Amino acid sequence: MLEALNQPNWLLHRCLISLGLVVGCFINVVIYRLPLMMESRWRRDCCELLEVEKEARNDTPLSLSTPNSHCPHCKAAIKPWQNIPVLSYLFLAGKWGNCGASISIRYPLIEFATALMTVALASQYEASPALLGAMIFTWSLIALTMIDIDHQLLPDDITLPLMWLGIAFSLGGATVSLQDSVLGAMLGYLSLWSVYWLFKLATGKEGMGYGDFKLLAAMGAWLGWQSIPMLILLSSLVGAVCGIALMVATRRGKDIPIPFGPYLAMAGWITLMWGDQLLAYYMGAAGLNS
Repeated sequence: MLEALNQPNWLLHRCLISLGLVVGCFINVVIYRLPLMMESRWRRDCCELLEVEKEARNDTPLSLSTPNSHCPHCKAAIKPWQNIPVLSYLFLAGKWGNCGASISIRYPLIEFATALMTVALASQYEASPALLGAMIFTWSLIALTMIDIDHQLLPDDITLPLMWLGIAFSLGGATVSLQDSVLGAMLGYLSLWSVYWLFKLATGKEGMGYGDFKLLAAMGAWLGWQSIPMLILLSSLVGAVCGIALMVATRRGKDIPIPFGPYLAMAGWITLMWGDQLLAYYMGAAGLNS
């Protein structure tokens, strides 16, 4: 099957586009529901810790699969033909079919971006376990980016499985070596952990969250310990440029927290796609090539 996909390249691209659209639709569900599930779990844990009764609620238990997709405004169930990635948004002219309320443009944009980034992986990877790993890595980064933008959270439900999957893929030789993967996870976590504590000791403030440590550890597990300096440099550069532009455009104060996860995710995907070329360019510009 993999050999067949490699023969006609257009077939692989079509498969990846279709898969990316479907996964993008699911990522929208994860972005919306996972933070709500986490809040519900935290509330339940707090009630148990404080030994108080949980307030009576009529809400249906929430998971990634239940309840079925519904309009956030009128709660009407979404029919299957209204849930086709990108196309349903166009057919419905950007409005929910039952109540006519506007559908956020973000839903089709995330679906389209997921498909585009998924098919872009075919330019770097043949149909192989390495391509499968790159897709899982990419999809996870998209979900984490949007959740961090919305809630300033990087859920353990994504970052920790992503790290262990990176190590698991290295066992089969699909990514980096097992040693590089384990060292990458260790160095990724400890590098930002050290920055966090140095900043806190110097200023008394928390400069980043623990989710950032775990995300960089996951990236190190996928990309190897050699990628950590590049990931930190790229994310810092992107974060500085975007942060300054955001403060100028919105006139936000410098004390307002800005999530760092999206910049780490951008750096991770750039490194996944073009890390070797960037490293070779840097080495050449620095005169370090032999």
